[in-house]
Amino acid sequence: MSGMLVTPKPRGVQSRSSTQLLTPDDIIDPEESIPEPSTEGELHLEREIDCGEEVMSCRFNPSGSLLAVGLITGTIKVYSLPGGLWVHTLKDEQSIAQRLPVTALRFHPTRPSSKGDLLLATYAGGQVKFWHVSTQSCVRSAREDRQTLTVTLSPSGDHFLTAGSSDEILVYDTETMKRVNVCQPSPSLSVMDGHRSRIFGLTFHPLSEENFISGGWDDTVQFWDIRQKRSFRRISGPHVCGDALDIDPDTQQILIGSWRKEENLQVWDSQTGQKIQTVPDDHRGPSQVYGCRWLGAGHMIAAGSNINMCRIIDRNSLLTRGSLVDLPAGVYSLDISSSSPPVAPLIAVTSSHSLFLLRPTSGASSSIPLYRDL
Repeated sequence: MSGMLVTPKPRGVQSRSSTQLLTPDDIIDPEESIPEPSTEGELHLEREIDCGEEVMSCRFNPSGSLLAVGLITGTIKVYSLPGGLWVHTLKDEQSIAQRLPVTALRFHPTRPSSKGDLLLATYAGGQVKFWHVSTQSCVRSAREDRQTLTVTLSPSGDHFLTAGSSDEILVYDTETMKRVNVCQPSPSLSVMDGHRSRIFGLTFHPLSEENFISGGWDDTVQFWDIRQKRSFRRISGPHVCGDALDIDPDTQQILIGSWRKEENLQVWDSQTGQKIQTVPDDHRGPSQVYGCRWLGAGHMIAAGSNINMCRIIDRNSLLTRGSLVDLPAGVYSLDISSSSPPVAPLIAVTSSHSLFLLRPTSGASSSIPLYRDL
């Protein structure tokens, strides 16, 4: 990645292109082939797409007919599905001139299809833009004096939140782009009612227009109401460095991914703030998690770096049911399309320049709730 990193550079297992000093055991026979990415278990690789540049973020539209991909140079490419055809490019003079990463993407969840998809994008330079996808035009924008690293929309789409390199979470009215509140900690450092470092994770409760959670580098997950200034509850421990917060509306359980080698995937109770369980590592070893999601009623999905892989995990046995392995780099983003039985959802996973489109098979193909935060 370039010097404009917005997440920590992966450490631990080195790729074969590493320029660091090698021990004799690390020396690779030039005739030895580097493994190609492949799937194992209940996961099928349908398509791999070369996006031309390093991919930082991805998101399906509500219908699952489009997938937007944010690149490290500030360009957004939009692909049609299921064929994977590149159909739109979203960029303007500002994004071309700055060439800074697209850090997060969200489609408006309830916009009528007759008006066309509306995509919300944030950039490392502090730009916040709404794109009308079919006309490839920026229709609304704002500028923040920070690196804007994450964004989320309320279930209705009436409000959206941004966060990043400051301790502030900004609440906007979607229609007017006006800030209606600033959520931040108390001035006293002895009161932990907000974040004290960079924020990388934001998500609304899928059944609430007011309640949301956030996570970041200060090893806390904070619980908020968009009408209040301070958080009203917190979880201590998780080290969130990506889009790694997901709330199950049926069980009220939160899936939290941490960018660390131990206890990197956990389940917490959103009502009590108590930890329910830590998901064991895959048999290959620990993967420092950048992104995770609930996958239907019976599974979860997580991906990250160190061991560059994505895996589907059974929610009851906590065993890996399917995996995408031998990826060229860490996984910075993933997303799941909405679907209804008997069609299995499509899963998007990004690594280096590549976009991988996968589909669960057999028992891992549980349907995805349509009320998931989009």
